[in-house]
Amino acid sequence: MERGTPAWRYFGDFRTGLLAAQVLVLQVAHPVVAAGVKDHSDYVADPWTRLMRTGASLSIYIYGGPDGAAYEARRLRALHKKFTGVREDGKRYSALDPQAYAWVHATLVRLPVDAQEFYGRPIPRAELDVYYAQMTEVGRMLGLRDKDLPPSWDGFCRYYDEMVDSFGPNGTIDQLLETIDSVRPPVPLPFWASLRRFQRFLLVATLPPALRERLGLEWTDEQQRRFDRLRRIVRAVGNPLPASVRNAHFRFLAWLNVWYRSRRLKAA
Repeated sequence: MERGTPAWRYFGDFRTGLLAAQVLVLQVAHPVVAAGVKDHSDYVADPWTRLMRTGASLSIYIYGGPDGAAYEARRLRALHKKFTGVREDGKRYSALDPQAYAWVHATLVRLPVDAQEFYGRPIPRAELDVYYAQMTEVGRMLGLRDKDLPPSWDGFCRYYDEMVDSFGPNGTIDQLLETIDSVRPPVPLPFWASLRRFQRFLLVATLPPALRERLGLEWTDEQQRRFDRLRRIVRAVGNPLPASVRNAHFRFLAWLNVWYRSRRLKAA
């Protein structure tokens, strides 16, 4: 994406990391995604490697240039083509199911918008229209068809809300919540239990309230007050920083991936 455009400024903002668990839950709330993750993902056994791979892959589309984005799109589609199986309801699935594939992209489209709503400044409407057009183009690179997502931001918001309203508990969400509560750190950390509790707190705080209730996740007025205080602190730290600082880690990941793959191609 061109430097300074809405997708460039907002997508890699460090505050999106505070919604990582929320996005994972929203993705696996879809029955096809839930089955694919259960059957083919190693996030329970090795969540750190998976998290790093996901972050690196996403960074390429916005900050890795057109050649890097095209290469990554081909790689991901070839990878997901292999992922098939049977859902909890007994129906067969493919990871390239158009509705499920579009939903995963939709959660990533919504991620920076929610991050700014929770922890920054809401994105102005004029910028939202440009941002959505840019992310729709990323979707096309991934193989989404024009009919897979609505053509406008308003239509996307209606689609997103309708999808969330259709979700409920499933075994993969339960497993993900257990992983958040019990996962070991990549290196020994004396305060790891507190970090796990904090991640769980952020997850419950940022899920759509109706879905949170359907999943049986308790949320109290006192927890909301604590979350509001946290939001004010994050805004005070993040808002004064220029976009080039807020998204520097994602741009570095994109550069590192493009450099690594160019080295591999030269060695081949």
